[in-house]
Order: sequence, then structure tokens, then C-alpha cells
Amino acid sequence: MNQNTNTEDTIDLKELFFSLIAQWKLIALCVILSLIFALLYLRTTPDTYSVNALVQVEESKGTSAALLGDLSSMIDQKQPAQAEIEILKSRMVLGNVIQKLNLDILVSGTQDGLLDRLFTPHDYSTKYSNQSVHFKDDLKGFDIRSLDIPALYMNEDLKLHFDQQKFNLIDPKTDQILFTGLLNQVNESTTPAGHWKVKIFSKDRFEDSYIVQKQSLPAAVDRLLSDFSVAEKGKLTGILGLNLQGEDKQHITQVLNEILGSYNRQNVERRSAETAQTLKFLDEQLPELKAKLDIAEREFNTFRQKYNTVDVTKESELYLTQSVALETQKTALEQKVAEASAKYTNEHPVMQQMDAQLSAINNKIAELNNTLKQLPDLQRRYLQLYREVEVQQQMYTSLLNSYQQLRIAKAGEIGNVRIVDQAVEPIEPIAPKKLQILVLSIFLGGFLGTLLALLRNMMRSGIKDASQIENELDVPVYATVPRSPIQESRIKFLKKKKNIPILALKDSNDIAIESLRSVRTTIHFSLAEAKNNIIAISGPAPEVGKSFITTNLAVILAQGGKRVLVIDADMRRGYLHKYFDQVTSPGLSEMLLGSSSLNDVIKASTLDNLFFMPRGKSPTNPSELLGSQKFKQTLELLSEQYDHILIDTPPTLAVTDGVIIAQYAGVNLLVVRHAKTHMKELEITINRLEQANVKVNGIILNDVQRNSGSYGYGYNYSYAYKAQKDQD
Repeated sequence: MNQNTNTEDTIDLKELFFSLIAQWKLIALCVILSLIFALLYLRTTPDTYSVNALVQVEESKGTSAALLGDLSSMIDQKQPAQAEIEILKSRMVLGNVIQKLNLDILVSGTQDGLLDRLFTPHDYSTKYSNQSVHFKDDLKGFDIRSLDIPALYMNEDLKLHFDQQKFNLIDPKTDQILFTGLLNQVNESTTPAGHWKVKIFSKDRFEDSYIVQKQSLPAAVDRLLSDFSVAEKGKLTGILGLNLQGEDKQHITQVLNEILGSYNRQNVERRSAETAQTLKFLDEQLPELKAKLDIAEREFNTFRQKYNTVDVTKESELYLTQSVALETQKTALEQKVAEASAKYTNEHPVMQQMDAQLSAINNKIAELNNTLKQLPDLQRRYLQLYREVEVQQQMYTSLLNSYQQLRIAKAGEIGNVRIVDQAVEPIEPIAPKKLQILVLSIFLGGFLGTLLALLRNMMRSGIKDASQIENELDVPVYATVPRSPIQESRIKFLKKKKNIPILALKDSNDIAIESLRSVRTTIHFSLAEAKNNIIAISGPAPEVGKSFITTNLAVILAQGGKRVLVIDADMRRGYLHKYFDQVTSPGLSEMLLGSSSLNDVIKASTLDNLFFMPRGKSPTNPSELLGSQKFKQTLELLSEQYDHILIDTPPTLAVTDGVIIAQYAGVNLLVVRHAKTHMKELEITINRLEQANVKVNGIILNDVQRNSGSYGYGYNYSYAYKAQKDQD
């Protein structure tokens, strides 16, 4: 044997490719199964639609701009997009939609499982409105106009069962009737669990039951949010994209438009509330300023009447102008601080800046007052009264103008939200994507089929190539025998049959028989140098195809005009008699025991020149019988009467019978099974025979299947021809 074996692991891509091609049936089966599952998924999965809308959030200056004046530019009045997104997802907006459309009432059919959708689909549909929830089952339907249930059963499934003009609400867990009412009227009742108020209208009769559920507001909002999404389009654009998905395209369009309306209404109401709050502030301030103005004017007029007109010098007039301006600024700034304090804390930069400005004005007023105190008393009193009148009059006029502006703004309030695109009913569903699913199922099936084929190929750790035997063991391979297509579908049942047909007689043109014909020539050259014409056919282990090879090879030799005897020497489990339609006894064991003569145990077959000796009854000492002198003498006698003697021996590794018989044979052939017999088994078998001074002339690689790739049928003749050349 050649010990210089190549242990380097390599991957033969060509071999791998042909192996996959040979297993095309497995791959095709996986693709078909994957397509079937994809079609079942598409049939049982309802279409999902998607609607979208656009909202623009405009810059909001706020109603306080009229009062803050130049300081309003310092306050960021623009509503961030994230804040508006959270408002759109809030219970304030979605809760109004849920209550208006009764989205907290869920109705479904009890026959809405996977198998029901597959085999007995129902046409269920639900329509929501502000008056009722209309559920339709094929051509029948009913309206739930009111469903007020105790808190104990909120978010729980209730079975709705109709009984003529009555209906029952049943707990599906206990089958207990919780509430009974009449159709087409209001039903109210108080139970230990709480108060019930149910109103269901229908004129149809129903045989099926249905599942209803009343959800709490948080649960209904969470369910709506699972299909609703809001995101800003771009960065800092103020454009919000709204999206809602669902199975009913009309329903989701209706719901999204209602969300837009609810959001727009709350936005306008919020801005109107801000304006109203500012107007309320002005309503409180204007009467006070008016009263202060009246008091200042009366005091000033009284002073003038008492002292007549006082001539104000240029210097006093300048002081008066400065004082009026400072007092006006101070009063306006104090009002701004009062309004801004409702929105900002004292630590806010705007508040700190206004406080700093107010402090600076107070300092200037204090300096000016100190200067005024140095004027004559009469002139100083005149300036003080005149200044008070001017300050109050300017403040009153300014606030009155702001009040009128806010009144006008409130009358035309439209909010800072503009609906750009309303929701439009979609045409095509977004899911499931049928074409993509079918294409992906084909690729997935092909991938799984290829993976299984590769795993199947890897699990075949046995001998896969004739060259593997020759390279590692230095023993010629006489032939690679492919599995016959005729016997492929029933190979597992052949041994159970009473009679097994001989393939060489049934179909002489079969590819397996053609490969065995090449062995006939090889054996001819091997027998030329052999000590006798006995051919022992053995194998490392059971079920490698020894009997199949022995029988068909014998037929091929007999068809060539040779006188052939086939001996079933497996006295333990041999079944060659099934090929020749004979009984097991009398046979070889009876002849060796002396209970039957040689002529009694040799049977003629249906084919000329072909004879058969069955195994006989199973003896207790088959090894001793085969190693006896009588068996040796019998073989010598039969060798003179027949051109070829083929002996089917027991497995070499299982019992010693095969080694004993091999010592009498001139040619020893080993049969190994493709992808089943391991190289180590074959190596041990050859070593065991060599220890008994038995030379293995050749090996037959049997049952090479179609999924074996390139080392299948294409090598049947090349290896036989190589073995023939070696013998030459």
C-alpha cells in the first residue's frame, strides 16, 4: 500500500458543482416548498395600506409681541418640531379622535384564525363613525351605538352571542353570561361588577359569535400609536410628515384626517387662549390707568386754577421731557416684566435683562428727581403734576392701542399650524409585497436546498471516489457500479421480497450492468495468473451489495459462454437463493455435514451454463465447516467442472468466514459501497486478508448514486480500463 497519502484538505469546485447538480431534485423540492409557504402566507395575510399627510408649523411670534415690543425678538417664539410631534401623539389630540369615532370599541370574528383565513375565509369589515361602530360579516351586520361596561372588563375580550331578538355578553374564560339585553333599544343594568349600558342595533340573524372589547383611553391611544408615526421632513424645516397604516384604507384615511382636524383645532384654541389671557390682563390694567390719569388731571387743573399759569423755563421744560420719557419707559417695562414673569423664571436671560433695564431707568429717575428738588417750590410742584399727567396719558393711550390690536388679532386667529396635504385614500397596499416575497421565497428555497445538499454531501463520510482508494491503498479499482434507475426506487424493499429479479436478465442495457461487463475482461486477465478459477467476492461490512455484484457478474460470465457456478457461502445470513428463486436447503451446510450429496445441492438456473448452490440451513459452526478439508476438496473438484466459480462470502470484518474462503480463491474481489464504506474499514479489511497471505486483486465501488457528482457514471469505464491495463 502507498503510505504517502495526501492529507491536505482541498475543495474540488467542479466536484462540488456536479454534486449540487446531481441533487437538483432536493433543491427543487425546497424551492417548491418555499413557494408553497410563501403562497400560504400571502393568502392568510391581509393587505396593509398606508396614508400620509403634511403639516407645516409656522413661526409663532406670540400675542405678547404687542406688549414686549423690541424685546420680543429676544424671546424664541418658534415652536420646535419635536414639541409639535409630541402634541400630535398626545392623548389631547388622539383621545378626541378616539372618542369621536368610537375607536375604543373593537369587534372581530371568532373564526378569524390562520386555518379559517386559509380554508373558510369570512369577509369581515368594521366601519367607525361618531354615532356607532358598524361590523359586517359577509352580507350581515350590526351596529354598536353604545358600549359602557364596568372597569373590571375594560381591555378584556367579551363574546357577543345573538339569540333571536336578544344578545348576550359572555366571559370567554368561564363561559359565564355577564350581561343580557334586547336588540334595537338601550339596555342599562347595574351588577356587582358595575354599571352596564349597551345599545346594539341589527335586523339580521346571526349564527356565529363575535368578540368585542372596550378599551380604556390609554390602551386605545397605545393601539393607535402602534400604527401612527410623525417625523419632521428634513432638518429644521417645520414640515411634519404624518403616516398611518392599517388594513382598511377607508378607515385609516378617515382617522388620519380626523387627527389633522383635532390637531389644528387645539392649536387655534391654544393661540386663542393666549390672546384671551393677554386681553384679560389689559382689561384689568386699563381701568386702573384710566383712574390714575383722571386723578392726575384733576390735581393738575386744581393747581393751575390756584396759581394760574406758571411760566416754565427752558431748563424746566427739558427736565419735564426727560422725566416723562423715563416714567413712560419704566411703566411700560414693568408691564412687560409682569407679563413675561408668567412664562419665564427670574433666572431667565430675558427677565434678567429687563430687570437690568428697569434698574437703570430707576437710577436715572432718581438722579432727575434730585435735580428737580433744587428748583423753586412752585415750579417743582408744577413740573411734578404735569409729568404725572403726561406719563399716565401716554401709558393709557399705548395700552388702549395694544388692546384694540389684540381684539382684532383674536377675531382673525388662525393658529401657527397649516395643513399642507390632507390624507388621500391609497390605491395599492404597501404590504405584503407579493412579488418580492415570491422572489425571496425562491432564493430562500434554493439556498436551503443547496445547504441541505451540501450537508448531505458532508455527512457522507464514506468513500466517494475510486481514485481515493487507489491513491491511499494502492489497490486497483476494477469498476465503479452506479445505482440502477430501475432498482433505485425500491432498493430498500428488495431483501423483503421472496424473489429478487436479476438485473442482468431484466435489463441487460442498464448502466450498472454495462459497468460490470468491464469487470469480465479484467477478471479474465486476473485468472490467467491465478492458482485456480475460483473468485471470492467479499466486503468489509454487510449491505455493500456483494450478492448483487456476485449474481449479475455470474450472469454476465454465463452469457459469454462460460460454465459458471455461484456458491452462497454466507451460511449465516445469505440470501442469494432469492435471486435464483430457490430454497435455502439443501445447500452448502448440508453438503459439508454429509447429509446431502454434491449433486443434490447444485441447482440449475433459468439461464444456460449458470448453476447455483444455496447456503443451506444455518449451522452452529460455519467457520469450522468452511475451514474443513472437505470444503477444500469440494472446491478443487468443482473447479475442474466449471469455468468460473463465484463465491459470495460473509463480511470480512464481521466474521472470519470470508478470510477462510479467500485462502482457497485464485481471485479475491472486495465490494465497497459508495459513501457508506469508510476508508478505514477497507484498510483494515485488506490488512486482515494480507495477514492471512491473501492478495486482494481488485475492488468494485458499488452503488455510486447520481448525487455523487462527477465521480459517478463518468468513471465507470475508465477505472475498469485502467485495472485491465495494470493486469496486462
